[in-house]
Amino acid sequence: MQAASRESYAAARQRLDAYAGDAAADRIATTGDEIGLVAGLLRREPRLRRALSDPARAGEDRVGLLGNLVGDKIGADSRELLGALVAGRWSAPSELLEGTERLGVEALLASADRAGELGEVEDELFRFGQLVTANPELSNVLSDPIAPVAQRAELTRSLLADKAAPVTVKLVEVALAGFGGRSFTGALTRLVELAADRRDRQVAYVTVAAPLSDDEERRLGVKLTELYGREVSVKQTVDPAVLGGLSVRIGSDLYDGTILRRLTDTRNALAKR
Repeated sequence: MQAASRESYAAARQRLDAYAGDAAADRIATTGDEIGLVAGLLRREPRLRRALSDPARAGEDRVGLLGNLVGDKIGADSRELLGALVAGRWSAPSELLEGTERLGVEALLASADRAGELGEVEDELFRFGQLVTANPELSNVLSDPIAPVAQRAELTRSLLADKAAPVTVKLVEVALAGFGGRSFTGALTRLVELAADRRDRQVAYVTVAAPLSDDEERRLGVKLTELYGREVSVKQTVDPAVLGGLSVRIGSDLYDGTILRRLTDTRNALAKR
């Protein structure tokens, strides 16, 4: 987002956080669902996106337009938060859509936080992403842009039934819709990171040949926390192909100490002789 859009989103996010500090978890989740529905409407209607982000219109006019469109189809909490969003200045219609999608996601994460389930939701999203990546057939089905989102969502609900928190299931459906214009697996990864960020943590993606023990994972997390000055959430991926050692990716930083990497470097060095 450009500066004006970031400021508008930040103002709406501040209101969301104040609201989420007092409301019950199920009420916040309903608000997240409703904001997500409006995001879906904006995704389908480019003319509406342009009208609601038009700098030639006064902010109160844009809020009025939104109110006329949604009426009483969504609750007062959602109308107030969306009103704060569209009243701001947006650098482009696409950034209003991005801000609306993000606000809906943050509301769902806030509901999980309120219910004491945010860490669980973060882990469930990551594990489901691993399951999808490990199953090419499932990945192809869930990532198929031609298949209706509702059809793919029905499949994920059946896979996650009684195995994941309700908010996790909702967020997987957000990923299916292409959250932020990303691929399905890319959207899942971003949602994991947003869940961690809400817990004031960074995510460390760790690839190993064999699973780390609980103690090894804890000690790695402590070392990374000391290095980055912020709590780190370690997410393990087991890949026997790396042979041994481990690689760690945090944001744009990559530390690759795997045996596979060392063998590759040696092979490349020998090839240059």
